[in-house]
Amino acid sequence: MSVDEPISAAAARRTQELFDLRGKRAVVTGGASGLGFAMARVVATFGAGVTIVDNREDALASAQAAFAEQGLEVATQLADVSDPESIAAAFRAAADGGSLHIAFANAGITAGNGPYIAEGRLTSLDIERWRRVIDVNLSGVLYTMRAASALMNDGYGRIIVTSSVAGIAAEPLSGYAYTAAKTGVVGLVKSAAYEFTQRGITVNAIAPGAFTTNLSQPNPTRERKQRLMLGANLTHRRADPSELEGLALYLAAPASGYVTGSVFSIDGGSAIARGYMEVDPA
Repeated sequence: MSVDEPISAAAARRTQELFDLRGKRAVVTGGASGLGFAMARVVATFGAGVTIVDNREDALASAQAAFAEQGLEVATQLADVSDPESIAAAFRAAADGGSLHIAFANAGITAGNGPYIAEGRLTSLDIERWRRVIDVNLSGVLYTMRAASALMNDGYGRIIVTSSVAGIAAEPLSGYAYTAAKTGVVGLVKSAAYEFTQRGITVNAIAPGAFTTNLSQPNPTRERKQRLMLGANLTHRRADPSELEGLALYLAAPASGYVTGSVFSIDGGSAIARGYMEVDPA
């Protein structure tokens, strides 16, 4: 078959069977920007009814308008993932009295610099910052998973958690709190996968590397960190959030029904590069 030939009817039908999300309800925390926006966009494109959750009304309004410009309609809910009652209420509203099918536990914040420089070392650790990052990036994922699983009642459930390359290997560029939280959510995923399999709910994690998001905008005072981050993968570049959409769709779709308790790295090869090479970001 030539690359110029249209896809066969059989292939089109099979693609639809594997990735059709029509009739499914999805919630994406941190869905107003970055990776969460990309996750929401791809599942909405494939037919899911999507609610994006964020803690800023202006961000939600801007994201909703951006989706509309792309011909996609999404609902919004204002919530704080670190508040279990707040996130549970948002999920109940998204389910609208019915079942929920897909949940992306994606919301997170940065912990600042890691121990590669003095201000990121244990003796300089900001304890209040530690607590806030753990509250959002670890406890917030737990609360999100709990809220989502309580509403997945019709035999189809997909919970997808955003971890990080910092959650699966030593990562001196990431702050202690961020690394601890992203490592912790991998444990949550494995435990929840064990619990929920008999209910038809899969639980998996995505571990992104260097993506261009609000958490990783260039900081002129940290030029060396930017060079090191680019040198920490085989591509020597940051990924666009759209490059995560295929994996997000797969984990949300019927295609991944036999996949649970797994962690999927999407990191430009940093898991095998691992050495930090200073490269010219240009």
